[in-house]
Amino acid sequence: MGAVSGLVAAVAGLASAQLAAAAGRPEASPVTAVGGAVVDLTPVAVREWAIRLFGTSDKLVLGLGILAVLAALAVGTGLLAVRHLPAALAVTGGLGLVGALAALSRPEASWRDALPSLVGALVSAGVLYLLVTAAGRTRPAGAPQGRADSMDRRRFGRLVVAVLAASAGVGIGARRLGAHGSADATASRARFRLPRPTVPAPPVPAGADLRVPGLGPFLTPNQDFYRVDTALVVPRVDADTWRLRIHGEGVTRPLELDLRQLLARPVVEHDITLTCVSNEVGGPYAGNARWLGVRLGDLLREAGVRPPSQGGTADQLVARSVDGMTIGTPVEAVMDGRAALLAVGMNGRPLPFAHGFPVRMVVPGLYGYVSACKWLAELRLTTFAAYDAYWVRRSWAQQAVIKTQARIDTPRPYADLSPGRVAVAGVAWAQHRGIERVQVRVDGGPWQEARLGTADGVDTWRQWVWPWQATPGRHRLEVRATDGAGAVQTGVRTGTVPDGATGWHTVDVNVRALG
Repeated sequence: MGAVSGLVAAVAGLASAQLAAAAGRPEASPVTAVGGAVVDLTPVAVREWAIRLFGTSDKLVLGLGILAVLAALAVGTGLLAVRHLPAALAVTGGLGLVGALAALSRPEASWRDALPSLVGALVSAGVLYLLVTAAGRTRPAGAPQGRADSMDRRRFGRLVVAVLAASAGVGIGARRLGAHGSADATASRARFRLPRPTVPAPPVPAGADLRVPGLGPFLTPNQDFYRVDTALVVPRVDADTWRLRIHGEGVTRPLELDLRQLLARPVVEHDITLTCVSNEVGGPYAGNARWLGVRLGDLLREAGVRPPSQGGTADQLVARSVDGMTIGTPVEAVMDGRAALLAVGMNGRPLPFAHGFPVRMVVPGLYGYVSACKWLAELRLTTFAAYDAYWVRRSWAQQAVIKTQARIDTPRPYADLSPGRVAVAGVAWAQHRGIERVQVRVDGGPWQEARLGTADGVDTWRQWVWPWQATPGRHRLEVRATDGAGAVQTGVRTGTVPDGATGWHTVDVNVRALG
């Protein structure tokens, strides 16, 4: 009964905390707040291991892990309550305090963010007291022990069912309140119509998509585009109330714009491949899309900003999202003429919430952690010497140009193949430099030239294919690329920290014997 009491009390507390968070900020719920704090405190090596192991499900796994730990603590607290109820209530209050402190440690937090955890702890303590005292009542005088124990269990069971039913009602109310709170954002996205681009992107050139079985499309569908960020709850921003502030060092004309004012400027389209710095050699965290937005360099010039090469005082542009994430981008890269955008559209549709609606940054040639701020709220001009953005404070480099990479998408690792002609195919990227050459070799032999898909500018990946006459046995395939500057991809293997992985992607396959 003590273990059950602890679990039921925890369920009631979490439901109440979720309701309190839904009425304020969803990010302040205990599981989300603690999860965010865990992400911040986790060593880089452990975080990279989790991304490799769980991929884009890492946030789900983290949430489930926190709930599992909480369940274990709840059982322990319930068992303690049977023996020493005051101590168990103190433990419950301590857990609530941990949640409150985690919520207060989050970016953009206010004192109100502590309330959900404190409310949850108070409710949990009350339910624990109620259940444990009910379980500990003595049987009626003169009643046979077995019969009385059965009556006590029935009363206890009815109380547990009542608490769980009430908790379910509170949880449903929290979900509906949360949905109502995001309804305005959802409605604003549904109403939003992408403006017609002043400078549209040309059609994807014929031959860019090689259409090889096992090779994905040239433009990555929105639903398949990778997502790597720290947001355990995806921010849902109302486009009608969204504002962007541009200020800081070297800004002579500070700007504050709403979405309508932002899109009153020329809108352009550009095909750009994004890559995450956590992408290991051959990894999946790269995607190519057609982005629609306003040129960021022009917007900074409008604010009076000059790049360092022209005497400007600021060399870092710090972007801040609505959830407090900060990303630092070199001012020079934003203003050197490349298609650095404040994007509002992705593949002909408004940005999905998970990818930054209503406005995000896209800067070709730089890894996402130094260029691709989602749910954008502020742009502040400063220097790299004066300020370290979120990831830089966690052992990543201040600046990170995307490294030249090639990936084998087909055949898959450890594939079992038939002898004969096999299409070895994949993608290669070196954003803002372009790809000029891809080579493949088998079992360490001579490098063979792959056929490249038609280039769609220097900011997108290129598909490639090489026909291999496969012979029976086990074989190792390797690939390397040469970028538009003539630099050949290095074969030296390094990890992702501090500025991106290097090395050749290798795939081992087996070719069946004839007959």
